Amino acid sequence: MSISEHKHVSKGDGGPVRRFEVFTGAGRRRTWTAEEKAAIVAESYAGADTVCGVARRYGLTPQQLFTWRRTMRTGLLRDGEATTAPSFVPAMVEPVAEPASADPAPARRLQARRSASGAGTIEVEIDGVTVRVGRGADARTVTAVLRALKASP
Repeated sequence: MSISEHKHVSKGDGGPVRRFEVFTGAGRRRTWTAEEKAAIVAESYAGADTVCGVARRYGLTPQQLFTWRRTMRTGLLRDGEATTAPSFVPAMVEPVAEPASADPAPARRLQARRSASGAGTIEVEIDGVTVRVGRGADARTVTAVLRALKASP
């Protein structure tokens, strides 16, 4: 049996008492200045009342007040002044010139190994460790080995 199925009878006329809801709140979207927000946030930190109590006093939801508190902490709203929105700064990226190799021998060794190992073989060198992957290797196993090599110090 739900609450709505209960019938309450008043003593006066014997008719049933009907349940109704009262909506409280502004009912419209309000705008708060940065100074007002800062004052309300400061009051919520004062400790005289709970955040819910302060929010109720100003007709806010506690979630809204917690959001204002977070924006004050992160610096998006400071001392009653809204800071300017972040802007983009142009960045110039110049190509990095490859340093000239002092020892041309490693390049020759890599080419020699590649041709000697045969077609369909991949050779990867990470921090001095060489991994050769032949044709038909399981992709999951190769991925696990490479991740382990990258993760090791």
